[in-house]
Amino acid sequence: MDLQFLGTSSGVPTKARNVSATAVIEASGRHWYLVDCGEGTQHQLLRTSLSVRDLRGIFITHVHGDHCFGLPGLLASAGMSGRTEPLDLILPAALHDWVRLSLESSASYLPFELRLLSVEGLQHWHSEQVQVSTVQLSHRVPSVGFVFSELNPEPRLDIARLEAEGIPRGPLWGELAKGISVEHAGRALDARVYLKASRPPRRVIVCGDNDNPALLAEVAQGADVLVHEATFTQPIVERSGNAFGHSTAAAVAQFAQTAGVRNLVLTHFSARYQGDSRRSPSIDDVREEAQAHYSGHLTLAQDLQRYHVGRDGVLECVSG
Repeated sequence: MDLQFLGTSSGVPTKARNVSATAVIEASGRHWYLVDCGEGTQHQLLRTSLSVRDLRGIFITHVHGDHCFGLPGLLASAGMSGRTEPLDLILPAALHDWVRLSLESSASYLPFELRLLSVEGLQHWHSEQVQVSTVQLSHRVPSVGFVFSELNPEPRLDIARLEAEGIPRGPLWGELAKGISVEHAGRALDARVYLKASRPPRRVIVCGDNDNPALLAEVAQGADVLVHEATFTQPIVERSGNAFGHSTAAAVAQFAQTAGVRNLVLTHFSARYQGDSRRSPSIDDVREEAQAHYSGHLTLAQDLQRYHVGRDGVLECVSG
């Protein structure tokens, strides 16, 4: 799977960073999933190769506007782009009526079925390639993280099983390899049964706002990538006396080190952190604070950057 960041600022956008939105992209490079949809997300998409026609699902972590105010515009644009495939929108139940009213009151016609699902009742959601589950986080309002796990990645024929069941080599194997179910000796053969993963599935966690990283202790075990907010640095919180339901870079880094997280991606930075290291506070302060507590592979997300988990397990930048 790849990750592409469409918004990495918290609360309000800056000239360099839009508000929260993250694309999780299937290994095929085509179908993708959107976690959060801050205002302006559809504009950010125009600067990528991602198409709303290939969007498989939208997942909203919590009700705050910097994570959802871009939904009506994105949905309307998806309709005008010619999308016809149904779209699942998984979001807090409190936002369902708001989405419906936004579309109805603006006379926005969607030529596709929009299926509103409550994140509160989500056990597992899946497409053909990915399964998604949730982990409860701690914020000023209910907030979740979404755990994306690949299903049967890069499937190959289970030759041992085929031979054990006496299914002859030839066209039947060719059809099964393409995922096409066939019939042999009067018996239906489900292609899914005869395909097995050729590599371990990748697992990526994309979190909503959270002031208690330890809540991720169970799901973080064995995850390839953890994407977590680092809205502030510790000195800022100490001066203000309030983290407002957010994490510091130090707190996230300490957790990631203890949990053995190999790839940690920080995002959702306060607008006060300047891109210019000569100005204070700067984004370099966030990096330095995290590096003081974490020895794994650290990334500070930037808008429009796309990353891929390499064969060596390291998250590497591939564009942006």
